[in-house]
Amino acid sequence: MAVAEKDPVCKNCGKKSGEKGHLCNPVEPAEAYICEHCGAETSNPRHICRPKLEKVNFVCITCGRVAQLPGELCNPRDIVLMAKDEPPQRII
Repeated sequence: MAVAEKDPVCKNCGKKSGEKGHLCNPVEPAEAYICEHCGAETSNPRHICRPKLEKVNFVCITCGRVAQLPGELCNPRDIVLMAKDEPPQRII
């Protein structure tokens, strides 16, 4: 996921600061991500949308993250093999 660019916001009045802006009480916004699959902006780096879910092939049996490729996970397991109830094995 790509990180979205966010301008600081004034805590008192809610105005956003531009490139040359000035705020009386600036607050950095929470980090936001842009989903590469659906384009939605979210603060959850583990966001799962329908387009991403259709491409998911692996799940990490250690942390539960899902991914399209096994190299994107620490301990990947093929979802199809899990559906067949085969014993877990390390893919990489």
